[in-house]
Amino acid sequence: MITPAEARSGKGHRDENFPVASRLIHPRHRAPILAFYEFVRTADDVADHSALAAQEKLALLDRLEASLLGKGDEDAVAVALRSQLAARRLPPRHAQDLLTAFRMDVTKLRYRDWDDLIGYCRYSAMPVGRFVLDVHGESRATWPFNDALCAALQIINHLQDCGKDYRELDRVYLPLDAFAAAGTTVESLNAERASAALLDCVHKLADRTGGLLRESRGFCANISDTRLALEVSVIQTFAERLVGLLRSRDPLSERVHLAKLGVAGFGVLGLLYGVGRRISRVLAAGHRPQDA
Repeated sequence: MITPAEARSGKGHRDENFPVASRLIHPRHRAPILAFYEFVRTADDVADHSALAAQEKLALLDRLEASLLGKGDEDAVAVALRSQLAARRLPPRHAQDLLTAFRMDVTKLRYRDWDDLIGYCRYSAMPVGRFVLDVHGESRATWPFNDALCAALQIINHLQDCGKDYRELDRVYLPLDAFAAAGTTVESLNAERASAALLDCVHKLADRTGGLLRESRGFCANISDTRLALEVSVIQTFAERLVGLLRSRDPLSERVHLAKLGVAGFGVLGLLYGVGRRISRVLAAGHRPQDA
């Protein structure tokens, strides 16, 4: 059996749909975030590996967790994250939650309804933002905003990749009751173009994801660290644009990702929005925000 490192797809943090420890993040916080990313990316690639049997994937995920918890030193990404956690006196809980999600990816191929999908996001998405907040020493009062944004980002990825996930992994994150309500089935994901019924299903799920983004709009204003708040503002802006695309486009036959020019443009808008929220916060609080 191959090692976790050998299962890597070659994808790095610069290849993700949303910023990962961008230049907005203070340099002193980048190392633990990137160590967390490398660990999570490795585990994700294990779960998605096309040539490994389910039991082999689960064994490799267990091995990564063992190294993370100090029960072995076989895997460099786990040792590196363990070291960063020790330096910050942070527990491994968020990384372990993500391992739970990757085990679900191996063993659970369908989701019953929206609540079932959000249950998956509690392990697959929310811990990512919570970890970044913990690294920055932010209050846990920010977690509800974080959880809404991270769940939205996860579901956006599910909608973008719904055809690919079905064809390559037989994995369907879109809730089964949403297919039924639209009068279609998961098999419709195998077409070159989405049927009218599937488009109805996708567009309604995009609308519901937009509701999560409305819940997360106050996130950047409630973050103490200015750099992190601006990063969150940029991500929020990207997400809202992508939901707009998913409300009107066919993810089976049309592009629902932002081009480089679009990323730059919406990044600027996100920064401007974030700066505006920071100024409003300063005026409301009567003091300057903390620069971490």
